[in-house]
Amino acid sequence: MKIPFLKKRRQIPEKVFETTEIGIKDIIAPSSIVLSSDHLKLGNRLTKSFFIFSYPRYLSTAWFSPIINLDTPIDIGLHIHPIETGDTLKQLRKKITEVQVELAEREKERKIRDPALEIAYRDLENLRDKLITAQEKMFKLGLYLTVYADTEKDLKEIEGTLRSILEAKLIYIKPALYQQREGFNSCLPYSLDQIQVYTPMNTEALSSVFPFVSFDLSSNEGILYGINRHNNSLVLFDRFSLENSNFVVFAKSGAGKSYMVKIEVLRQLMFGVDSIIIDPENEYKLLTDAVDGSFFNVSLASPHHINPFDLASPREDENPEDVLRTNILNLVGLMRIMLGGLTPEEDAIIDRALTETYAAKDIAPQTDPSEWQKRTPLMQDLETVLEGMEGAESLVRRMRKFTKGTFGQFFNQPTNISMEKPLVVFGIRDMEDELRPIAMFIIMRYIWNRVRSEMKKRILVIDEAWWIMKSEDGASFLFGICKRARKYWLGVTTITQDVEDFMKSEYGKPIITNSSLQLLMKQSPATIDIVQKTFNLTDEEKYLLLECEVGEGIFFAGKKHVSIKVMGSYTEDQVITTSPEDILKIKRAKAGA
Repeated sequence: MKIPFLKKRRQIPEKVFETTEIGIKDIIAPSSIVLSSDHLKLGNRLTKSFFIFSYPRYLSTAWFSPIINLDTPIDIGLHIHPIETGDTLKQLRKKITEVQVELAEREKERKIRDPALEIAYRDLENLRDKLITAQEKMFKLGLYLTVYADTEKDLKEIEGTLRSILEAKLIYIKPALYQQREGFNSCLPYSLDQIQVYTPMNTEALSSVFPFVSFDLSSNEGILYGINRHNNSLVLFDRFSLENSNFVVFAKSGAGKSYMVKIEVLRQLMFGVDSIIIDPENEYKLLTDAVDGSFFNVSLASPHHINPFDLASPREDENPEDVLRTNILNLVGLMRIMLGGLTPEEDAIIDRALTETYAAKDIAPQTDPSEWQKRTPLMQDLETVLEGMEGAESLVRRMRKFTKGTFGQFFNQPTNISMEKPLVVFGIRDMEDELRPIAMFIIMRYIWNRVRSEMKKRILVIDEAWWIMKSEDGASFLFGICKRARKYWLGVTTITQDVEDFMKSEYGKPIITNSSLQLLMKQSPATIDIVQKTFNLTDEEKYLLLECEVGEGIFFAGKKHVSIKVMGSYTEDQVITTSPEDILKIKRAKAGA
């Protein structure tokens, strides 16, 4: 008996909740698209596309920059199509012939000359010459713009802005009526030109359309200095990457120069760069406390002392005799400031007396340099030597106030400070005004000796540098540091608000030219002409410095310069603010805690 074979039916599961797979297009696509004659609606946003159809005879460089820098979302489509030079030359030859004939007919009929026709003839001949010699090429340019807004009213305002900017340059735009979809697609990065409204242009005119004319100061290394106001890029730069790392900052009081320098110091510390600051107003103390640095309050009553006779330890590649001679020359300059000037005879006496003062302590070129620090003389030792020299009576009388008088507590003491911490600040706010230039000179000599003794990446900040620039010897010493700082991996930051006094010195201009970085912030109308002449500023840059807000200015780095806005984070602001109101709030908050 045969058992019939039963076919097993294939069971197909029921697709109750059938859904399509979601792709990347579904994620980025708008929820809806509504096509109108003069705009598109993408979801909740409106877009409108335009094309440029008319240009003037001449196009200036960077004429397109105002459009690029508009504070509104905008897409730009640049479609450039090369034209065969041979075809262009044939058309030019025909056009030139027509113009020549018309000019000849007008001359024959003795009609009034037509300047437009004559200029057109010269332009055609000039263009043909450049095409033949391969100096120029011809292209077809299609330039399209797509703007975005939330309402039709906003679209009209943006359109009005575009028209006012471009028509002021005799450049005209039209909306792509009934071609909004094509206009939108032509501004997307698809290399699709669906509008095809072309204008023939030669190479020179076409180059003026290039939009990226703002200098960019963004590098792979360095710290953030601020925001580029031209294109909102970051001003990220390493000052030690230039031929020298010196920096000058010019601004009027309250423009934000100290705030900017504090931000730089704080951010450089994070990269292991030590900072040394000469602070005339003790405004860096809060920053010093925040990073566990050393703050030395330099005054007549201060427990911190610096001996002017300190010597730098000679490096392996230095001759001890040269180090000692340079130190004596610097001390002669200090004595000129301290003693109110020296006659040529007194200058020679001081020079010989300093050499004998060191020799009396057995400090000479043939002495072991490692022993120099243990035998360093004091101011009273120089006085003793002068007392035994003929013709030094006036010098002894003037020097006594620095040894036995009120000033002796500061000038006639051995050094009792150190610069071991990454941030060291010398505050001179409490020093008498007449002694400030002397104190700054002594502090700078001490710092320079320490810098030369150990090769390390450092920044030296000299705030209110016009104090040291008051005397020729002080200005000369500061210039010498700026000139030689690069050899010792040091960047000198010179800050001043009194530009006129700074530039009166013969060393003012050389200090600026020996600084690869410069920052100009808000300036006073009384000094803006000096600043413009010194930095070769345009009139536009001049007016920018008169009208800019606090924290804004022009940042120069080598041959590049950008308009900058200095910005700090909330945490940085709490540490570095110089606003009395903000400082009071912070103190109250700490007291309440």
